[in-house]
Amino acid sequence: MSDQKEDKKIEKEEHRDERIEQTGQATLDESGKLGDIHLISIIGEIEGHENLSNNSKTTKYEHILPSLAAIEDSKDIQGVLVLLNTMGGDVEAGLAIAEMIASLSKPTVSLVLGGSHSIGVPIAVSTDYSFIVPTGTMVIHPVRMSGMVIGVSQTFDYFKLIQDRITGFVCSHCRIDKGKLEHLMTETGILTKDVGTILVGEEAVKHGIIDEVGGIDKAIGKLRAMIGEKGAV
Repeated sequence: MSDQKEDKKIEKEEHRDERIEQTGQATLDESGKLGDIHLISIIGEIEGHENLSNNSKTTKYEHILPSLAAIEDSKDIQGVLVLLNTMGGDVEAGLAIAEMIASLSKPTVSLVLGGSHSIGVPIAVSTDYSFIVPTGTMVIHPVRMSGMVIGVSQTFDYFKLIQDRITGFVCSHCRIDKGKLEHLMTETGILTKDVGTILVGEEAVKHGIIDEVGGIDKAIGKLRAMIGEKGAV
């Protein structure tokens, strides 16, 4: 009997390691004392409808979206921790992930580590509470255009629509107002050969984008407290 338990334990650990390697996800605190916490990592470039090169670290939205749906339907998982270290990426995929996280009925906390740039900003603020480490960075900039663009009014109207979707989502999920956010996006004296703003650690909190400066200890502690509060209701 003990051998069977040991085999199951090893098999479970191997499955967990494989899951982390393939999707960057894991379930924490399986003791059940404070409720299971599911960990999702948003790393590298957020991949959209086209596959990026094999040399790129990517987050695939086709992995994240089904996992979030399963989390919402799970009776065992009671909270979600989102770790971010991303350069941004596909706008539609990033917004889809952010909207899914924001619509979860279970407590959610995000932690910005190395950085959460561009479309990573909406994902960082989509959770119920957000943290950033002291050296973490966030790059705030407008939607970029690449390649040849036909200069007609419809083209610019379309890009403005995309931009409004992003600013609207961010402002509805954190404390910064639209005017201040758009000012940060169009700053010309910070980024080389580009417009926008780099916010480091405490600056992101002062601007009302992130809730608090802290690391993994505070993030997990906050999430466990939120799970406990919800269970007590």
